[in-house]
Amino acid sequence: MSAKQQLESLVQDFQERRPLRAGSLIITAYGDIIHPRGGNIWLGSLMKLLKPMRVNERLVRTSVYRLVQQDWLQAEKVGRCSYYSVTGTGLRRFQQAFEHVYALSTDDWSGSWCLVFLNQLEPETRAKVREELKWLSFGSMAAGVMEHPRFTRHELMPLLQEWGALDDTIVMQTQPLEQRSPKALRRQVKDSWNLDELGLRYKHFLEKFRPLWQELNTHDNLSLQDCTTARLLLIHEYRKILLRDPLLPDELLPGDWEGRSAKQLCRNLYRAIYERSDEHLSSILENASGPLPSPNKGFYRRFGGLK
Repeated sequence: MSAKQQLESLVQDFQERRPLRAGSLIITAYGDIIHPRGGNIWLGSLMKLLKPMRVNERLVRTSVYRLVQQDWLQAEKVGRCSYYSVTGTGLRRFQQAFEHVYALSTDDWSGSWCLVFLNQLEPETRAKVREELKWLSFGSMAAGVMEHPRFTRHELMPLLQEWGALDDTIVMQTQPLEQRSPKALRRQVKDSWNLDELGLRYKHFLEKFRPLWQELNTHDNLSLQDCTTARLLLIHEYRKILLRDPLLPDELLPGDWEGRSAKQLCRNLYRAIYERSDEHLSSILENASGPLPSPNKGFYRRFGGLK
């Protein structure tokens, strides 16, 4: 199979999922493509961007409307055209996840844990905060207790205030551990995040995208538009896994952890296609002032440097 045939297989796989979560794909498009180019886009351009993935215009409209209702996006009307950008709340929700996507390595772990106690919250608020924390890759340590090895208390407090839960949530930061990988801690980590399931998701990611990478090295017949579609699918699938991955330190991970290989594959594929993709994007993306600007400087620092 050629690279184009491998891509077609990936698009088909995406299309066959039910329900087809176009809203999540749109968030990927904003984080990977639109935000580095100013963050505001004409609805028609968004439709053009997603059309090769067979997401029809009606579904794009419905999904964008829902994202506005959920405070992910905000709308601006200029004449008969609608333009959309990410809200401040939406940006805070996905910014950390996208930073993890493009980071080549993670910072050394101090040995400290951030613990969040939710038992004092009203049931409805507790459920909401729990979901928000899971979105930030917090694990469940026990009933009503969430944990994370890299998030800090100071990072979490503004978010709790935004969620209306600051006064009734207890947040603690533990002292760094002298022994970072005792047997009991490794077992607790495995239970909190279900590493078996997370590792399986990384394995499936590798199985889906390795054939495309191999064909790019032997029979690369992707068009500019194909490269954009491949890039969106790549980051979308990788981001969905990272949402559940707290990026645990190596001493708490299995020796054969598939996440390491997945990171390298994602980086290699992205570097191979981003230039052709950007050429295509420059021709189809518009805001109220005309074509979207070129990506900002931060874009070229992805994966340790794109150039």
